[in-house]
Amino acid sequence: MIKKNLLQPVSDAQKPLGLAYLVGRLDHVLNKRLRDSLAPTGLTVPQYTALSVFRTLGSLSNAQLAVRTMISPQSANEMVKAMEAKGWIERRPDPSHGRVIQISLTDEGQAILRECDAKVREVEQFMFPDLRDEERAQLHAQLRAAVRALSLEGI
Repeated sequence: MIKKNLLQPVSDAQKPLGLAYLVGRLDHVLNKRLRDSLAPTGLTVPQYTALSVFRTLGSLSNAQLAVRTMISPQSANEMVKAMEAKGWIERRPDPSHGRVIQISLTDEGQAILRECDAKVREVEQFMFPDLRDEERAQLHAQLRAAVRALSLEGI
């Protein structure tokens, strides 16, 4: 029986070719790059995602936030507590439903988000250095369509 040495380079013929595999690998390496890039600010990737979602969608409930940030409701609750303690978000009762708490971005949250946006743009530029603006817009549209096609809610 021949054992493969996991440290040997893999030839192109041996690499998985499917789009799903490549998207998964991209997710993995992108998450690491973003983690490393955001670490000096004290923000995690899920926190950056959450703050970005608040900026785009306004106030959300904890349950809505969990769906949008791709984490469990329990993890979202812990993340909200941590972000509230840092002054990045605020929670208030929903005026139309007493048991629902709406979460929104504070001025401090806007400031940290702007700082991190620049870091994320650097990673994106490094990832796709040769894309022209129209190609970037096309890729963005195709990725959104893929998410919509695979989800019940879209983004």
